[in-house]
Amino acid sequence: MRDMTYLLEGLRCSTCRSDNTLWLDLEPGLVECRECGQGALIVADDGEDQ
Repeated sequence: MRDMTYLLEGLRCSTCRSDNTLWLDLEPGLVECRECGQGALIVADDGEDQ
């Protein structure tokens, strides 16, 4: 199985302010800081207006 996790280089965690610690996991759409553990889900915009 192919690893779908990527380091987001050049970005800083807004919680702990650490550089280059954010990782993107494409399958669940999760960005996580490997330093402090803060996470955020990415919600894809499907282009539909409600």
